[in-house]
Amino acid sequence: MKVSEMPYEHIPFDEFEKSAIEVINGVKNSKNADEVLEWREKYRELVIRYSTAMNLSYIRYSCNTADEFYVKENDYFDEIGPQVGNLMNMYNDALLNSPFRAELEEKLSPVLFKHMEVQAKAMSPEIIEDMIEENKIVSEYSKLMASMEFEFRGEKLSRAALAGYFKSDDRETRKEAYTVLGTVMNGYTEQLDDIYDRLVKVRTKMAQKLGYKNFVELGYYRMERVCYDKNDVETFRKNVLESIVPVVAKLRSENAKDLGIDKYMIYDNDVIIPGGDPRPSGNKEDIFNAAKEMYHAMSDESAAFIDLMLENEAFDVESRKNKWGGGYCTEIAKYKQPFILANFNGSADDVDVMTHEAGHAFNAFLIADNKFALEIGCGGMETAETHSMSMEFWTFPWLESFFGDKAEEYRKNHIANAIMRIPYRVGIDEFQHRIYQNPDMTPMERKAVWREIESTYMPWRTYDGNEFLEQGGYWMQNQHIFLYPFYFIDYAIAQLAAFEFYTQMRIDRKAAWDNYYKLCQAGGSAGYFQLLERCNLHNVLQEDSVKKVLSPIFEELGV
Repeated sequence: MKVSEMPYEHIPFDEFEKSAIEVINGVKNSKNADEVLEWREKYRELVIRYSTAMNLSYIRYSCNTADEFYVKENDYFDEIGPQVGNLMNMYNDALLNSPFRAELEEKLSPVLFKHMEVQAKAMSPEIIEDMIEENKIVSEYSKLMASMEFEFRGEKLSRAALAGYFKSDDRETRKEAYTVLGTVMNGYTEQLDDIYDRLVKVRTKMAQKLGYKNFVELGYYRMERVCYDKNDVETFRKNVLESIVPVVAKLRSENAKDLGIDKYMIYDNDVIIPGGDPRPSGNKEDIFNAAKEMYHAMSDESAAFIDLMLENEAFDVESRKNKWGGGYCTEIAKYKQPFILANFNGSADDVDVMTHEAGHAFNAFLIADNKFALEIGCGGMETAETHSMSMEFWTFPWLESFFGDKAEEYRKNHIANAIMRIPYRVGIDEFQHRIYQNPDMTPMERKAVWREIESTYMPWRTYDGNEFLEQGGYWMQNQHIFLYPFYFIDYAIAQLAAFEFYTQMRIDRKAAWDNYYKLCQAGGSAGYFQLLERCNLHNVLQEDSVKKVLSPIFEELGV
């Protein structure tokens, strides 16, 4: 069934609550483990119904944040979401405290119960009203960003469409596009400062109500990190600072020479080779046709996946006003259907996002019938992003279909860009730690922290008098900071795993695919470190692992 034709069902909360309480009491009153498992199946049916409605609503809302019906439904889910979360937590608690827990762990998985324990630490009836307030503020930010218009050379563009000009081969065009970005964003600075200030405060309030010193600990629990903590992430940031930042500085210096630039500016950030980034040689239909051919050649499983996606029109990729400005993949549980949203702008990003989100969607396709997928997905987000970032490299043999004779330039660009983005991602993570450890900072103090972090992790950045960026506002366009605190580091961790898969591919492509496929279909059956071991990948949260993993990549780049 086409995604556009899937019927939407409004879920009355009182109806959901009644069914959930029945399941919870059923688990508590079960006389043996098999009875608990029967109630679990009823719980799964209930959650499938709810999540299908919620995701269909969100898909249609994010495709058009001005659609009055789905705006109201999005507001409704903002209201009931925390209450539903509390009921789910009560169900988890019933399982965790079941007298049959040992037998249940054996029949299900200890990993599932570890996730439930972490979820319990992030939820309490005490914070429901605060969570509702947080959801409303997050929606306020999303609507604001989606409504912004950037007038550029006679056109009114979304931010995603404007970003296509950041990769132009003409430096003046890039500078003009960044000037427009800064000018428009500067006009919204007070609103953005206010939104973020309210988010920091409400998240801090929730953490303190739950007995945590600040939001950092609660943020990690919300990310369901069951294998590592903030100390491990701090070690990773330190290793990036020591092993990657100097290499990126060198690459940027060589990049500037190749481009004939005397002084490296922010508007040179997205261009690596003379002539600008290679652009796809065709339009949206050509990209989809090339993707179909590619995934059919890659494997039988990926062929079945892309056929499902295309047959059910499970994409929305046009950039337009009032559309959510990022990219994502989600799943419609009832129909076992992944869905991809993107914002094409004619740049290489169109292929990047297509292959990246397809990695998420391919994983969702593979684990649709896994017994843990509904409750814990594929595990943590570092695992999810490994699926997507590795898929970007799996597409390398077929890139001529997208870029013609510029395919090899794209490959080199993609590898260099992937390295160069890591310091930014790590910097965002440190920024969030600093902010939530000091929640009473003023907006100007937060921006000063960002400028300090930029000078540490990205010392090559210069803003050429762009007031919004000079004052430390660059981070405000990063939607993850507002929507998904502490998520962004997962991209950096996953990027290194993806690089290691790339190295495996060059040695033995079949063995590498077997490892990748093993990871994608695991579906929460093991913890992150166990999955790494199964797939012959290093744990980059350990000392010296970053250097080991990237050594062959640095060699390929000649640095």
